[in-house]
Amino acid sequence: MDNSNYWAGKRVLVTGGAGFLGSYVVENLIAERGVSRDDIVIPRSSNCDLRQFSNCESAVRGCDVVIHLAAITGGISFSRANPASQYYDSTLIDLNMVQAASRAGVKKLVAIGNVFAYASDAPIPLTEESLFNGLPTDAHRGVGWMKRNLALVADLYHRQFGLSMVVVYSANGYGPRDSTDRNHAHVIPATIMKCLLDKELVVWGDGTPSRDFLFASDIAEGLLLAAERLEGPRFVNIASESEITVRQLVDHVVRFSGFEGSVTFDASKAGGDARRSVSAAKARELMGFSPRISMADGLEKTVAWYRQQLKAK
Repeated sequence: MDNSNYWAGKRVLVTGGAGFLGSYVVENLIAERGVSRDDIVIPRSSNCDLRQFSNCESAVRGCDVVIHLAAITGGISFSRANPASQYYDSTLIDLNMVQAASRAGVKKLVAIGNVFAYASDAPIPLTEESLFNGLPTDAHRGVGWMKRNLALVADLYHRQFGLSMVVVYSANGYGPRDSTDRNHAHVIPATIMKCLLDKELVVWGDGTPSRDFLFASDIAEGLLLAAERLEGPRFVNIASESEITVRQLVDHVVRFSGFEGSVTFDASKAGGDARRSVSAAKARELMGFSPRISMADGLEKTVAWYRQQLKAK
């Protein structure tokens, strides 16, 4: 399939397009899909607060496709400290954006979800059939419900207004260009920065929990494939389908960073769910999704980027 055919003549709104994941979506649209930079709209939070409905209306005006990534994000400590405000602000952005897109007659809206939407006791690997079973994990309860709601919103707006909305539930993303703010960083960048800046690395938990991480450029590809090949209302998982334990992750980061300090696993601190792996079988079948970047290669690229950023400070 020639991806450029779908995008020909279309104007694309990428909310969150100036952020971590959004930068990869914009880069892909230009470099791999042949979309002109002039046909990509990127609202900036500094002058376009998407919590205000009028700003969403202005941003989407004249656009054919919306890739919706904007949200209030942060690591686990941020989510635990701000569960209500994170849920409120992000849900407000979601509802405003979907309503504005529906009114504007947008042809396709693709929103990013997260597998925190699944219950902590959902069968592993996570499959789409269990999305609405049980409660999202306690540590990410607000984010989990917020992202789970997107699938419901897609269904309701299609029923009433015919909006074609697809939600892509991604494994945890990582890669260059992620936050260098240690107070808001997710587990991979936080671990990398500790290895590059500190003499001691203390890891919460005993290192046995496993996770599924997906390189940012692979997430961007999955989002754009969903726009091209899926009709809403639908939701689909994307993932590396390669489980890695926290201990293995730390070993990789230590090796690539050249960290020579002490590494301690503090089993007294919560390490999260025991397992969190994701099936991408439906995405593979319906839209030909297949990750390009292995965990080892992705971590090596990410460590190198963080080293360069920290040197420049």
